[in-house]
Amino acid sequence: MNTSQALAHARTLDIEPLEAQTLLLHVWQRPLHDRAWLLLNDMLVLSKDQHTQFQQGLQRLLDNEPLAYVTGWQAFHGLELQITPDVLVPRADTETLVNWALTLDLPQARVLDLGTGSGAIALALKHQRPDWPVHAVDQSQQALAVAQANAQRLQLEVVFTQSDWLNQIQGSFDLIVSNPPYIAQGDPHLPGLVHEPQTALVSGPKGLDDLQTIIAQAPHYLNDQGWLLLEHGYDQADAVCELLRQKGYAKVQSRNDLAGIARCSGGMRGEVK
Repeated sequence: MNTSQALAHARTLDIEPLEAQTLLLHVWQRPLHDRAWLLLNDMLVLSKDQHTQFQQGLQRLLDNEPLAYVTGWQAFHGLELQITPDVLVPRADTETLVNWALTLDLPQARVLDLGTGSGAIALALKHQRPDWPVHAVDQSQQALAVAQANAQRLQLEVVFTQSDWLNQIQGSFDLIVSNPPYIAQGDPHLPGLVHEPQTALVSGPKGLDDLQTIIAQAPHYLNDQGWLLLEHGYDQADAVCELLRQKGYAKVQSRNDLAGIARCSGGMRGEVK
């Protein structure tokens, strides 16, 4: 089987062309964005081991396993992150949160990323703002190991701490960011997410438990005029903004993702309640 035949076979299985191309580049140990290489080498024949690896990868995709777990890599905000099943796969929607943070007028901001997972948000911010001291926490030691490995490989200095949200954190910050669990128990989308860590997805009957905890804790760790920015579900902006207002945050607002959906909400520290 050559490269062209492999992609044709993937089409017969209704595998998305981009996913099939990325998988094949992974099998060839090529950069995962180098699709031009596939066109230039469409007659290159896979070895027996490569053919087996490609077939196994296709089966994992058919089983709805995320491509990032199959290849072990995911692009996020210009960075290539190593991904394992111990962390959520970083999604393009979350770049909305990073982009919002970068627009804030916060020179020399001290930043805290809650529930860092693969380190995606913390590392993206550090990459764009090398002068910002960035701290990141996760309650999962396995997730922290993934994030620390990404930071070391990318040579980005981030301080990592194991903590259940802010419970083990000391000091204050100019910016706190988080993409916490926000899916409701029993949500119909959950069966399609069985390969990802459920503790990083589900948060109570309405999906708001962890968001509510962070909103309540954060003012005690924010400097004057410090900001809290949160990613949330596609239909949770109004509820999250109301929680922020109830806790005294100022300038409460939301930001839309590329699909025009209110994906992130946040506010500035006001009177601590």
